[in-house]
Amino acid sequence: MKNLQHLSSKWINVYEPFPHILLVELARDPVNAVCTEFWQAYGKLFDSIPENTPDVRALVLSSAFPEIFSAGLDLIEAGQVALATADSDPNTTDAARIALDFQRQIKPFQEAISAPSRVFFPVIAAVHGMVVGLGVDIISACDIRYKVSSWQKTTLYSFALERYAASNTKFSIKEIDIGLASDMGTLVYLPKITGNLSFIREMSYTAQWFSASKAEQVGIVSKVVEGGKDEVVAAALELAKLIASKSPIAVSGTKRLISYSTDHSVAESLEYTEIWNSAMLQTKDMMETLQSATAKRPGNFLPLNFKFGKSKL
Repeated sequence: MKNLQHLSSKWINVYEPFPHILLVELARDPVNAVCTEFWQAYGKLFDSIPENTPDVRALVLSSAFPEIFSAGLDLIEAGQVALATADSDPNTTDAARIALDFQRQIKPFQEAISAPSRVFFPVIAAVHGMVVGLGVDIISACDIRYKVSSWQKTTLYSFALERYAASNTKFSIKEIDIGLASDMGTLVYLPKITGNLSFIREMSYTAQWFSASKAEQVGIVSKVVEGGKDEVVAAALELAKLIASKSPIAVSGTKRLISYSTDHSVAESLEYTEIWNSAMLQTKDMMETLQSATAKRPGNFLPLNFKFGKSKL
């Protein structure tokens, strides 16, 4: 498995396990607590992939640590921000201006966490161990979530929350227990992902733990895999290989059209599809798909980013 150093950073490891597929591991020791430097590197990675690796067709997102996917927000850093705000002099500061400053900080944070939704290829979250608070935001922005099915209690973080997913995983929308409403995507994505407002409200109001089987039942994950990190990552990579064998134009267009339809009416979505496919139906991938199927061979598709000519992977 090739280590792609030009894409990796201090706490994010990027590999190429198979042609056209990336494996991204979150690796901030010990529990992937997300600080400012971490989320900035995360967003930058996804935004830079199309320019640095023009023929990526699928990506698997995982954790370097078998017992935890992410402990969520770095509470030490968050506490410092809260303390600085609480200690500000009311005679020299203005609450409205502080609010505007927070908005300027929150927006790029949101954009970084939602970066998987913007790329042209599918992102598969291979979830194992605990997924706490902001970790739920991270996986919610991915296209597909696999999870392992069993869970063993750990004391890594007392506040830790117990989407392919491994059987050793449990979830919690934990922000309410630190005095926050989740603001990085969970409360936006999960009602649309699950279609179950009652369940999402209950979990969000209470920070209760819920199991892999419940996550699968309500549609947060599409598959529960028996085992742990190795098993769920392997399953997610097999799915990525299947996706990567298809026309990258067709896959990227399908992702775009599904995403558009979640926020628009049927009539608007059909019109958008009409406009989109009036251009995309001109692709050479259609003929290659038919010819490869007839010849019973894998498809030989051009890189998705045409200006590069040939893939750099």
